Amino acid sequence: MLEGTQNFGSIGHFRLGSKPCFAGKTGFSPISVETFGHQCGNLAPRKTHKPLIAISVRIVWNLLMRVAVGQVWQETNTLNPCPTTREDFELFGVSRGAEMVSKMAHTNELGGFIQSLRQWPETPEIVGLARLPAWPGGLITRDAYEWIADEMASALDRALPVDGVLLALHGAMAADGYPDVEGSILHRFRERIGNTVPLVITLDLHANITPQMAAAVDAMVLYHCMPHVDIQETGVRATGVLERVTNKGARPVTAYQRVPVVLPAERANTEAENGFAVRRKQRLQELERMPEVISAGVSVVQPWMDIPDLSSTVVVVTDNDETLAVELCRELSSELWDTRREYLGELESIEAAVQKAANCTEGLTVLGDAADATTSGAPGDSVWILQELLKYDWPNLAVVTVVAPDVVEQASLQGIGSQLHVELGGRRDTRFGTTVSLDVEVQHLFDAEFALSGHIGTNMPISMGKSALLAINNIRIIATTRTGPHFAPELFQTAGIDPFSAAVIVAKSPCGFRAVYTSRAHQIISVRAPGCAPSDFWTYPFEQIPRPLWPWDEMEHWSPQPQLFVSGISRS
Repeated sequence: MLEGTQNFGSIGHFRLGSKPCFAGKTGFSPISVETFGHQCGNLAPRKTHKPLIAISVRIVWNLLMRVAVGQVWQETNTLNPCPTTREDFELFGVSRGAEMVSKMAHTNELGGFIQSLRQWPETPEIVGLARLPAWPGGLITRDAYEWIADEMASALDRALPVDGVLLALHGAMAADGYPDVEGSILHRFRERIGNTVPLVITLDLHANITPQMAAAVDAMVLYHCMPHVDIQETGVRATGVLERVTNKGARPVTAYQRVPVVLPAERANTEAENGFAVRRKQRLQELERMPEVISAGVSVVQPWMDIPDLSSTVVVVTDNDETLAVELCRELSSELWDTRREYLGELESIEAAVQKAANCTEGLTVLGDAADATTSGAPGDSVWILQELLKYDWPNLAVVTVVAPDVVEQASLQGIGSQLHVELGGRRDTRFGTTVSLDVEVQHLFDAEFALSGHIGTNMPISMGKSALLAINNIRIIATTRTGPHFAPELFQTAGIDPFSAAVIVAKSPCGFRAVYTSRAHQIISVRAPGCAPSDFWTYPFEQIPRPLWPWDEMEHWSPQPQLFVSGISRS
C-alpha cells in the first residue's frame, strides 16, 4: 500500500504500508515520489462511471541507517555499606529517547557517539535508548538492577529494527544477586538484535570484563587514560569501530585474557611524564593505529569488589586476524603481569601528610584521600584527615568535603551566620569511619550543581543537592547532601572558594584529581587512611574473589592463554 498525498506530476512524501521498508538497511527518511497520470478511456468500473486513472510511480529511495545509542553507568564498591538505589540513578539524571540525544550531544561517551555519527558521510538516524547513570557507590539493589535491565530492554524493543548499537558502560557494576550487571544487560541486547547487528561498547579502564560480556559484543573500546580525560574521545573511537564494521566490511575477532592481578590506583597515572602506565597507554595507541587492529585495551579492574569473577583483563580486537589478536593479547597480558609490583607504593600516614602540609609555606598542598574516594564508590563522609587538620592553626584556608545530609538540613534550618554544634562523619561509613563534634558557623548555603570537565567528565551535569559551607577558624567544611566528585574545583567554586588559593584541600580521589591539580599545586600527597576504598585492599576481608589472585596470593609464574571470541558478523 502506498500511503501519502500526491498530485499529478508533483513530488510527494510517502510510506509504503504501515511500517518502514527494509532493503538491506532498516529505515528511511520520507521517500520522494514522482507521479504521472493519464485517463484510460472507458476502462472504468461500471458502478463508478468514472475514468480510471493509471498512475506511474518513480520512487527515489533515501535509505538511512538506524544506530541506537544508550548508557548504563555506575562503579560498584561492595565495601561501601550504603546500597545504590533506583533513586540514586533517578537523582543523578535519567534521560530517554530524543531528549537524551539532545541533552547529551556534547557530554562524555554519548557525546562522542552522537557527534561522530553526525559526521559520517551518510548521516544515520540516531535512536536514543536511555541514559541510566548513578555516581559510584555501594552494591546496587536488586530492585534497581531489575528496573535498569527492563528499562534498557524496553527501550531497545521500541527502537528496533536497528543497524547498529553503541552502548556506554562502566564495566564494574554489581547488584544484589547479579555480580555481572553489564554482562546480563548485553546478553539481553544480543538476544533481541540477533547475531548480525553490530554491538560496540565502551568501558572504563577499571572494568571487570567477564566472558559473558565478551561473548555478547562485537567490539569493546576502553579508556586509555588515568585520570579519565579521554572519555568523550573513547566514544569517538567506538563510533569509528562501528563505522568500520557497518560501512567498511570489518569482521571483528577478539582475543580476551583474564590476568589474575588486582592493582591499586594511586600509581596508575598515564598522564605523568614517564612510567609504566604512560608506556602502556602509548603502546595501546600505537596498536590502534595499525590497520589490522580495531581496538586494544587493558583493564586494571576496580579493586573494591568482592565478587566471583574479579580480575584485570586484556582485550585485542582485530579485523579477521585471529593470530595477530592472540599475539598482541599475549604481549599486553605479559606486560601487565610483569609490571604488577610497580603499582605498589608507600603512602603517607595522616599525621605525616598533615605535618608536611603545615610545614609548606607557599602554594597549595593537595591531600589525596584515596580511602574515602567518592570516585571509587566510597561513602564520602570520612573525617579522619579533618580530625588531624583541626590540631593546627592554618594561616590560610584548609578545605575538606563531607557527605552529611543531616548537617546540611540543620544548617538550612538555622540559616547563614548561625552557630551550630554538629557531628560529622561515621554516619554513612559505619565500618571504617569516625565522628568529630564541632562548633561551626554557617557561612553559605547553596545547591551543589555544576558541569564537570576533566577526570570522569566532559560537560557532565552534576547535582549533589543542598549544601552548606561551614567554618571553624581557617578550616572550611563543604557539607553536601549527596555524593559526587569530592575533588572537583567546580565543587569548591560553587561553595564560593577558590581551591587554588587555599593552603590545603582534601581531594577524595586516588589518582584522578591529578588531572587538574598537578600543574597548580605546590605539592600533592597521597594519604593512607581508613575507608572503603583503601590502597591496601588485600588486607581487608574478601570472601568471594577467585583464588589464586595477586596480591592476596604470591604467584611467581603465570603465562597468558588468550580466549578467542568471533563475532556473529564474522561468522556470517
